[in-house]
Amino acid sequence: MRQSTFLIFFLCIIMQLEAQTKKTYQITRTQTPPTIDGVLNESTWDNLQIATDFIQFRPDVGKSPVKEKRSEVKMCYDNNAIYISAYLYDNPEDIMRQFTQRDNFGQSDFFGIIFNPNNDAQNNTEFFVFSSGTQADAVESPSNGEDFGWNAVWESAVKLVDDGWIVEVKIPYRALRFTQQEDPTWGIQFHRHFRQTRAQYTWNAIDVTKGNFGLYNAELKGLENIVPPTRLSFYPYASGLVSTFDGETDTDFAAGLDVKYGITENITLDATLVPDFSQAGFDNVELNLGPFEQQFAEQRQFFTEGVDLFNKGRLFYSRRIGDNPSVTPEVDDDEEIIDYPDKVQMINAVKISGRTKKGLGIGFFNAITEKTSTTIEKTEIINENTPNEETVKSRRKEVVEPLANYNIMVLDQQFNKNSSVTLINTNVTRNGDFKDANVTGLLLDLINKKNTYGAIGEVKMSTFNDVADKENGYSARIGAGKNSGKFRYTVLYDYADENFDINDLGIQFRNNFSNFGAEMSYRIFEPTEKLNSYRFNAWFNYNHLANPNTFTGTHLGLNFNATNKKLHSFGINGNWNIGKRFDYFEPRNGFDSYFITKNYAQTNLWISSNYNNFFAINANVGYGCFFDEERDNFNNYWYAVRPRFKFNDKLLVVIGYEYDDYTADRGYINGQDVDGEIIFGQRERIETEVSISGSYNFNPFNALTLSFRNYLSRVTYDDQVYNLQDDGTLLVSNTNTKTTIGTDSDFNPDANFNTWNLDFSYTWQFAPGSQLTALYRNQIFNFSNNSQDGFFDSLDNLFDQEKRNTFSLRLVYFIDYNDVKNVFSNKNSS
Repeated sequence: MRQSTFLIFFLCIIMQLEAQTKKTYQITRTQTPPTIDGVLNESTWDNLQIATDFIQFRPDVGKSPVKEKRSEVKMCYDNNAIYISAYLYDNPEDIMRQFTQRDNFGQSDFFGIIFNPNNDAQNNTEFFVFSSGTQADAVESPSNGEDFGWNAVWESAVKLVDDGWIVEVKIPYRALRFTQQEDPTWGIQFHRHFRQTRAQYTWNAIDVTKGNFGLYNAELKGLENIVPPTRLSFYPYASGLVSTFDGETDTDFAAGLDVKYGITENITLDATLVPDFSQAGFDNVELNLGPFEQQFAEQRQFFTEGVDLFNKGRLFYSRRIGDNPSVTPEVDDDEEIIDYPDKVQMINAVKISGRTKKGLGIGFFNAITEKTSTTIEKTEIINENTPNEETVKSRRKEVVEPLANYNIMVLDQQFNKNSSVTLINTNVTRNGDFKDANVTGLLLDLINKKNTYGAIGEVKMSTFNDVADKENGYSARIGAGKNSGKFRYTVLYDYADENFDINDLGIQFRNNFSNFGAEMSYRIFEPTEKLNSYRFNAWFNYNHLANPNTFTGTHLGLNFNATNKKLHSFGINGNWNIGKRFDYFEPRNGFDSYFITKNYAQTNLWISSNYNNFFAINANVGYGCFFDEERDNFNNYWYAVRPRFKFNDKLLVVIGYEYDDYTADRGYINGQDVDGEIIFGQRERIETEVSISGSYNFNPFNALTLSFRNYLSRVTYDDQVYNLQDDGTLLVSNTNTKTTIGTDSDFNPDANFNTWNLDFSYTWQFAPGSQLTALYRNQIFNFSNNSQDGFFDSLDNLFDQEKRNTFSLRLVYFIDYNDVKNVFSNKNSS
């Protein structure tokens, strides 16, 4: 009996040790690098180790593929690059192959190669090749996820065969950051995705119940005498633009240069000199009636690529750089601002970032914007006592944004393969007497060695120069929880005083809060009889002002989502503001007043059908209301439908329609009466949005794309308005209506806000890293007080406005210093 017990115990230990053992790939040096054409007919691929026996991690954890769908991967290297071949067995009829542009996964099978030269489990470099031949690449870390804004220049080829598909890849060393070592051990992982079933496999098994995926990388050994190359690349560009608006035609030509330079083996400098963002996508602008600004996604590649370090602590909002001027000049009654600029021109920008072998991340970002002015016109009346008044106009310039410098510095030390501590500082320095701003943060992300529990801690301070009565501001965050297994939870405390402000280089919607929160979730990792996956979340918040320490509201939320066996996803969520909510932001007078609402609740249902089919649809419907006798006439309902048509592997069209209706909504009106009373109005608000996006990809290197959006918001206020009382309630005004607020007799808060944006482009990648893009853009905007106009009348009025038509052509060419050096070396040798 003792022997049996000992034997069982011994076998359990062996099995546990075996489960923790990482696979190892012993790579071989080659003297004859393969041709990257998807044909494995070179002797280079003979007698190499084969990486096979992939293990599924989603949806059936631990399952092995059948022989007919196995994967066989080989690797070799030379002084210039690492070469990978993958023979991906499959039934050709099961291979999904949609042509897309770079970094767009679409509905395609893919094969992924993940390198981690530091073998630190936290800094992966990922390369993906789709069955269509399209490429994608990203840098990945636990704190920032996958950053597909990062782009490298590398080669790949795909070939379909009778029993599957073949991938051949060349990863130049310039695409990887590593130090020269005598006998290095890198992290390596191979990832295969079957789009038809959404099954995903990796070579080294992944435990999806805990830890980040980098912890489960295999090991790559055998890289001998490889020297990091001089990482110096140039991206010269030239662009031309023709724009017509209001009967005038403007032309512009620009030329510039982007540079990437490896300062050290692990630290890289990125610089854009004379930047050109003329082809950046349009913003989804909306009518904003709330107290907070609208946040827009970054469209400029320089600010989306390799910014993971700078995003630490959520202190960096790149749209601040080159955005609207920071100052609006005050004008007298007889003055008018003529040409207030909508953006500030950026002169140049530089990024320095990387991570040492010991896990120290170093980041430095700097951008300079130019001095910007506006014109103010003054109208003076002369001979005012005569029957025919005469006026004289004069103009002056006033600076609304001086020469400004935007700067970020980051030090991020990783440890234990899952934790980090970060020091970050952001700074905005404006020339002259304009405001300077500085924010410093210390961040901790701590996870135990078993990857089962974690904690975070943050402290931040904001300071300003030359701003009267603006004291230092402080913020803190602390949280802990269980981050493994089916059941997980987190508790969190958030604090910011009324002086904390990061909005010169970051984005912050509110400050002066002291909030407690808790969240719990439950998920499955293996399919049930009818579902591939499902997840349930619930959260609760208990909120206060920081100063004074007064209650502002409680909030409960629930969410459920799932995917069934046919790969259709669906879900439901709900939110409830329990009891009274004290809104100190809607009155817009600091924290001197608040507006009370009671028991607001909403729910939303959504579906997303299988994108693999010819026809798929995303749709949602929602409803919100107040459980309050005084607001029982308020209703908010919305719905959206977005059908998708995948006509073939080259053509995809997505149509969208969204409708949002607020009945008896109440909010601040942009005006106050002569006595300084805060005026609220009751309004009917209807928003509609029509969108079309389409793409026709001739192959992985040539594509036509279309993006269209028409957004309309109509807001009609009741004639009756309300005065906000000291207790947060509203009282009908006896002295004002919506058109008699303040001293402006022409005041009218009704709005018809209509925008039209259309982008149509052709992109041709004619060489690795080199691209030609032709873009036609059409823009129209209209704002009026005709809120009663219907959709089609509003559209007619929109078309009566002046249209801005723009055509631009942009050429970018990739030049690698090593290629140029080799050309001249070969000529000299000859």
